[in-house]
Amino acid sequence: MKIKKILGVILTSVMMVSMIAGCGSSPEAESSSGQGDEKVTLKVLAGQSTTDAGIEDMIDEALAKKYPNIKLEWECVGWGGDFQAKMQQYMQTGMPDIIIGKAQDVGAYAPQGIFKEIDSTYTDRLLDAASDNVTIDGKTYGLVYNALYQGVYYNKDMFKENGWEVPKTQDDLNKIIEDCKAKGIVPFASHMADTWSIGNVTMQFAMNDIFNKNPNWGDQFRKGEVSFTNSTEMQDVYKYNKLIYDNTFDDTFSLEQTECDARMVDGQAAMKVSGSWSIQNFLDIDEDFNMGIFPFPNKTGDSKLIFEPNITIMTSAETKYQDAVNNVLDILTSDKDLAVEIYDFTKTAPMLKDVTPTFKNPSQVDIDKYAEENMIVDVTLGNNQLVWNGFQEENAKDISAWLLGDETFEDALAASDSRVERSGDSN
Repeated sequence: MKIKKILGVILTSVMMVSMIAGCGSSPEAESSSGQGDEKVTLKVLAGQSTTDAGIEDMIDEALAKKYPNIKLEWECVGWGGDFQAKMQQYMQTGMPDIIIGKAQDVGAYAPQGIFKEIDSTYTDRLLDAASDNVTIDGKTYGLVYNALYQGVYYNKDMFKENGWEVPKTQDDLNKIIEDCKAKGIVPFASHMADTWSIGNVTMQFAMNDIFNKNPNWGDQFRKGEVSFTNSTEMQDVYKYNKLIYDNTFDDTFSLEQTECDARMVDGQAAMKVSGSWSIQNFLDIDEDFNMGIFPFPNKTGDSKLIFEPNITIMTSAETKYQDAVNNVLDILTSDKDLAVEIYDFTKTAPMLKDVTPTFKNPSQVDIDKYAEENMIVDVTLGNNQLVWNGFQEENAKDISAWLLGDETFEDALAASDSRVERSGDSN
């Protein structure tokens, strides 16, 4: 991915896991055809990130204006929770007309023939970066609508007041941690009650300590050439979780994201390893919160900021209503007012051409800097090498058990090794 060139376009304006248990919009009528003005109900499975709940209402409203004959029947679940199970269920019973997940879902499911190629009419309205990880054998199976960034969010005012420079190495980071503790400041905000958060930050660590240097580590793992138990790099990745656990709130394992983010804004912690989904909370609490972002420092001091394609629309290869499905894709890729509304609400970066969100993002200056320095990497690489469903999410549970003292470190590593057959296959 030519990330510097591409992201220069995405990022020069404004930039800008997983829960949510239901969403609205009930259908009014259903037809056996998607042609003409006949009323059609399309079923939508939406695996949502924490930023996304509510965008379904925005889409419904825009769709009703241009295509009033089309209604969407939404089933919204957390992408990091029930989405994969729902996918397995529907693969047995028949897929919904539209599936909304993440870019990595294309690599996991498209080879099984359940998605239809997205017409170039709609993909041509997206930035080049949108097709990089959703194209297989020259065919694009996902429409990537927005993007997130992941790294360490930090309180810029607190850093300035204490004379802290953005850390590039583990030594740099540890100096800030020690100074925080000496001054009675909690170094890291974290909400380890959310296992998905542990899984997410673990992949962040793995991207910069492992995959940026060895992009085929997962393939080697499946061949038996490397393992979690014998890899000092992977052991370091797991131990970074302990570094955060030892330097965060005492109640992190009973703390949820909203309260954690509120404490960060309130000045109770200096940093948070997170992603753009936290921006929504930060700015809802205090629209003037002065935050920045930097990559979590790796052992070699060359970490990159992480870029993640997020909302990705896929369509069923077996839908009976292809014309209606295409009309939904048309709305999503042509209605720029809708796009700005969604980007401003989710506080995410656009993947549509010529669309600029209007929300204020203090961390944008940092993102632009890393983009200019070619220091941004697409996390889809790591997520394709070690899949979330059945592997990363299960590893996170063992990391949690280790931190709580219910497993040994060696047990957590061995448990990851025992799941090797699931590491590259979402099934």
